[in-house]
Amino acid sequence: MPTAATDDTAPGATLPAALRLGPVHLTVADLDRSVAFYGDALGLRLHRRHDPAAAMGTGAEDAVVLVEEPAARPVGRHAGLFHVALLHPSRQELARAVVRLGAAAVPIDGTADHGVSEAIYLSDPDGNGVELYADRPRERWPAPRPGERVGMFTRPLDVRGLVESVAGGEPRRHADEGLVVGHVHLHVGDIDRGLAFYRDALGFEAMALLPGAAFVAAGGYHHHLGFNVWRGRDVPPAPADALGLRHWTILLPREADLAAAGERLAHAGFEAEGIDHGLAVRDPWEIAVRLVARA
Repeated sequence: MPTAATDDTAPGATLPAALRLGPVHLTVADLDRSVAFYGDALGLRLHRRHDPAAAMGTGAEDAVVLVEEPAARPVGRHAGLFHVALLHPSRQELARAVVRLGAAAVPIDGTADHGVSEAIYLSDPDGNGVELYADRPRERWPAPRPGERVGMFTRPLDVRGLVESVAGGEPRRHADEGLVVGHVHLHVGDIDRGLAFYRDALGFEAMALLPGAAFVAAGGYHHHLGFNVWRGRDVPPAPADALGLRHWTILLPREADLAAAGERLAHAGFEAEGIDHGLAVRDPWEIAVRLVARA
């Protein structure tokens, strides 16, 4: 497995352990329909709406920002979003999310036990992938395979046992305020090129490689970002009028972390654009990510 090309002890060599993810911006075809889905099915609250956009979360920071483009079309065999993953603060809150999905009659695409987490997979009305998950305590994460930093696998999820952990409770309309964007997973055209950008230039650390996929993170987390070639190697960027991901966000604790990331990107030949309190940059498949200093 490839290892980080930078020296972990060098100042600014990797992204800081205290980073977290911010809002994911999505293009949708029908704003009313999407607001209803993310509210009724996922339990998010409407923070604000100024058509054609609506920001939703659990009462504090935004988790998703939905932007309506009625003429947008579904993405095909292109790079782009595989799923946005909403991290619930406990197993019980994930169980309540499953109950909420049932009450809203929303079909589930799949479930999985990944060792480090338990996950539910579904799609929004525009086909954007969504994962709802809860982490296991780090001391219970599986031992990593040789050459990897975290043990991850995919096994059947005990959905019955999950739901029974909140048996007898009434469905809750809203998700817990501790819900955050836990990770983002992308379709890309090449794993090595993805590692060259997201690990070597941006500064994530490689955590695990699975067939056709890589998982990178900061601070020893199992992954803040996954990317795969499951739509095919060398897939092109998504067209400008596609539904799906507009950009995702990395929140950095300090201005110095932002400056260090900008220096790494520039050194690797990636041009970053200055934005309010941050930088915007695109990966080799034109997938946009914004780095914002929280301070």
